[in-house]
Order: sequence, then C-alpha cells, then structure tokens
Amino acid sequence: MLILAALLLALPHRVYVSNEASNDVSVIENDAVVTHIAVGKRPRGIKLAPGGKLYVAVSGSPRGGPGQRDEDLPPADRAQDGIAVVDLRSGEVTGRLPGGPDPESFDLSADGKLLYVSNEDASALSVVDIEAARIVRTVKVGAQPEGVTVSPDGRAIYVTSEENNEIDVVDAATFRLLARPVVAARPRAVVFTPDGKRAFVSAEQGGAVDVIDTRTRRRTGRIRIEGQGAKPMGLAMSRDGARLYVSTGRGGAVACIDVRAAKVVRTFESVGPRPWGIALSPGQDRLYTANGPSDDVSVIDVESGKILLRIAVGKLPWGVAVGP
Repeated sequence: MLILAALLLALPHRVYVSNEASNDVSVIENDAVVTHIAVGKRPRGIKLAPGGKLYVAVSGSPRGGPGQRDEDLPPADRAQDGIAVVDLRSGEVTGRLPGGPDPESFDLSADGKLLYVSNEDASALSVVDIEAARIVRTVKVGAQPEGVTVSPDGRAIYVTSEENNEIDVVDAATFRLLARPVVAARPRAVVFTPDGKRAFVSAEQGGAVDVIDTRTRRRTGRIRIEGQGAKPMGLAMSRDGARLYVSTGRGGAVACIDVRAAKVVRTFESVGPRPWGIALSPGQDRLYTANGPSDDVSVIDVESGKILLRIAVGKLPWGVAVGP
C-alpha cells in the first residue's frame, strides 16, 4: 500500500479546466498551462473517459448574471448545444455528440457506452448513445436539473433539481424514477462513498451537505457548512472515502468533511473568489479549485491547507477534471 501511495504521488498528471466565458479548455501540466483547446460555446461540465477522450458540455444558452431575468437575455442558439469530444492525444476536438437543450453536467454509464446529461432549460435528462451519436431516451426530472452522478454499482443515476430541492433517483436500466428525496435548498452536486452506501449532496442556498442512504434512498443527515457567505457547490471525495472536500462558492473556501463522523473538521480559507469546480490529484495530496471571477485555478496542499499557487487559465473557469 505504501509503495502504491508513493507511485501515485509521483505520477505525472494533467488538469483540464473548462472556461465558460472563453469557450475553451485549459490544460495544466507541471503547474503551468501548456495549451488551450477551443471546444465551443459556454463549456461547463467536463469529464475524462477511457480511450484518451475528454467530454465537455457546451451550450448556446446565454449566461445571465445574478438577479438577471431569463426574459431579458438574448435567445438561445440551440445549434451550439452538445457534448464536445476531445482526443487527448492530438489535443483537438474530433466531434460533437448531441446533449439535449442547454447541457450542463453529465456522467458516463458504468460500461462507458452512454452519457447521462442534465438539460436545465427542459427539466430533463438526456440519455446519449456515444457510438451511435444520438439521444436514445429523454427522462423527465425535476425543474432546473444540474448535477448528474451514476452510483458506483452503475444501477442508479442521481440528478439534482435546483428549483424543486430534490434528487431524482433514476433506474439506469429502465429509466424509471425510483425515489425523489427532499434535500436542502438549491442542490448542486452529488458524490458517493466508494462503497456506494452513501451519497452526499451539496446545497448552495441551504448552506449544507445532505447525506442520503442509497439503500433506503432517504436523507439521513445534514452537515452544515459554516462561514461567511458559504454556498456549497462542488464536491470531491478522497479515494479511500475518508474525506469529502466542498467548495463554498462565494464563501471563498473549501470545507473538509470527515465522512465517517459526518462533520466538518477543517476549512481551507481564502482559496480564491467563488471556487466552484474541485478535484483531487491522483496522489490525493493536492486539491484544484476553479475560481471564476479571478480566471484562475488554486492549487491547495491537502496536508497543510496552504495555497501553493494560483494558475491563470481562461475566462470564468467552471469545471475541473484530473487524470494521467
């Protein structure tokens, strides 16, 4: 185990950051941006996939500021919606999959053949056959769906509903709704413990992370995230399931939760303005957060909680993915 940990710490890795306002993905290696990949309009959700591919959700829906009404925004350009496919060997976009209207977040099926994509404008979940490059199912879910995460066993799809303050638990085989547990206000992201027994849900306006028992599909706990302006957003679970890291948006911090005790044990303060996307390095010794207003990514030492550096990326960084 010690040898494996040492190898992971030494493993070279890349950090991929979706930049919502500059329409590209920044690639970081050895603490520096090595390239930018143009992927399409308003990239947000981002995920590495087997076979040297990177998927990025792009959208033709205009970006609105705080308090801005949808009716005051320009019309959406639906031709720009989709899931950009990036070949990491060439560093180029090789295609675009359909993703339904205004795709934002998504996850892969257990066998890697399907994408499950949230469509905020349509209150739907699009099921995309990757090889056929077509939507094979549209599932009605709660209003303003955002986070999408497949359970570790691949049997259930968890989708957050920002407007309804619920989680749609969808059967991955039949696409039937299994449950709809109520959570704190404006749920954003979902992450599971490695054994799949518990799911954790960040609630932006609720100022909390809710705990769901995946067997009963009911909420069994609520972890308050304290701090001025704290609005829980992104989630990153450690590989051993012992720690959960929560970016706090306008709170400008990262909360560290002891998973077994279900409580916050540390807070990394002042990591950057409005940290959103968050990910751990392969060695689990570093955290990366995407800080939208400052157009940079913070690199945080997990042991000390210190900010090692901040790396300038594109405009309005949103999501983070880390891999070899």
